[in-house]
Order: sequence, then structure tokens, then C-alpha cells
Amino acid sequence: MQYLFGIHAVDGLLRRKPESIRELALQQGRSDKRIAALETLARNQGVAVVREPRAVLDQRVAGRHQGAVATLAPAAAETVGDNLLDEVALLQRVDDSPHPVLLLVLDGVTDPHNLGACLRSADAAGVDAVIVPKDKSADLGPTVSKVACGAAEVVPFARVTNIARTLEALKARGVWIYGTAGEAEATLYETDLRGSVALVMGAEGNGMRRLTRELCDYLIKLPMAGTVSSLNVSVATGICLFEVVRQRGGAATS
Repeated sequence: MQYLFGIHAVDGLLRRKPESIRELALQQGRSDKRIAALETLARNQGVAVVREPRAVLDQRVAGRHQGAVATLAPAAAETVGDNLLDEVALLQRVDDSPHPVLLLVLDGVTDPHNLGACLRSADAAGVDAVIVPKDKSADLGPTVSKVACGAAEVVPFARVTNIARTLEALKARGVWIYGTAGEAEATLYETDLRGSVALVMGAEGNGMRRLTRELCDYLIKLPMAGTVSSLNVSVATGICLFEVVRQRGGAATS
């Protein structure tokens, strides 16, 4: 069985793809507003709802489920995976875009919590696709879905074999590659991000890999006024994405 858990994650999937949920299990004895609202939403969407003891839900999933565990339907791998792109589909999406694209490239983000938070910000900012390498990267899963609060099921998500090759293909299509690095001279706020942009965020701790860095057209940084030298990658991602949104007129484009 495959499960999705957490109130926000389940709520997001119920609103966007209720057909992918076979059954929703809610914790017995909980009748607070959030659980009650989730139960009402599920029933309105035609999803079966059952009540289970907390111990049963604890055995079903490893993470903090908040009293809500959805069992995915047999075809959910296909339904939930509708947003998955291969490299060909990714490049076609760029070619077909009627507006300057905004892409988020995560070069080796391995923490599923960070990936989930990045996807949540990407959805809110109207990112056209999130790109990760097939190796040395967190993959979509229950923890990512829970943190992403529904974004993991809808944000176009591309796993590519070779990040460098993908960046080269994007550059050939007129996409400017902006990498984030603490040693960059230009700051985010003095950089023109209104054209087609691929924003590259490096791995936790190590940052971008050497070849990825070399393929960037520009390196940019966030100005840091305090004693810490860098921000968590998901926090930095949110700041950078919404600066692009601000420069483009304050509204997501996708």
C-alpha cells in the first residue's frame, strides 16, 4: 500500500486529485475543526472515510500523520505522477511556453523536508518546472508530499540523468542560468530576472557542483547582514523565487 499523510498534504490531494485516494483514515477520538473539515471535504469528494485508533495509524506510516492517513488508489502512481516530466517533455514545455519560463534546479538537495519546502514555494511562485538529478537527490515520497502540502502532486517535476546536459539544452533555448553562491559579486536584488530564468540552488552544505557552477551564466547571492553565512536552501529558494515574481509584476505566470 502507498500512503499520503498529514492534514495539509491530504487536503491538497483531495482538492486537486480526489480520485487518487481510495480511502481516508482519520484518528478515532479526534473531532477538532481541522479533522472535521477534512472529513467533510473527503465525503463531498466521494472519498470513503474510516476512523482508526492512533496506534493503527502510527503503524501505517513512519512520519507525523496529524491524525490523517490516505490510502492511495491502485492507479495512484499514474494519477499522482501526472506532473512527472522526462527531459524531452521538460524541453518541450519550455519551447511551448507563452511567457518567459521560471525553472527551479535543485543540484543535489538530499533532505526530503527541504525538497518538500522547495516544491511548496515553487507552486506558490508559479514555477514552470522543478528539475533534479536522478542521482544524489531526494525523491518524491510521503515526507516530501507532507511538507509540500499538495504541491508535490501538481508542480511539474523533472528527474534528469545529466544536469549539465539539461542546462546546456536550456541555454540553447534562450533560458538564462542563474546560480546561487555566497562568493558571487552581484546580489539577487540588483539582477534582472524578467527573462526566461533557470534558478540553480546548490546542495545543503556543499552548494552547487563544479560543472554546474561553470555552466551558469551568472552567479548571484543573497545579501547577509548577520553572523550566519548562509540560509537553509528551502528558505533561500523561497526568497529568490519571489524576487522573480516581484520583478515580473507580482503575480505568478503559470
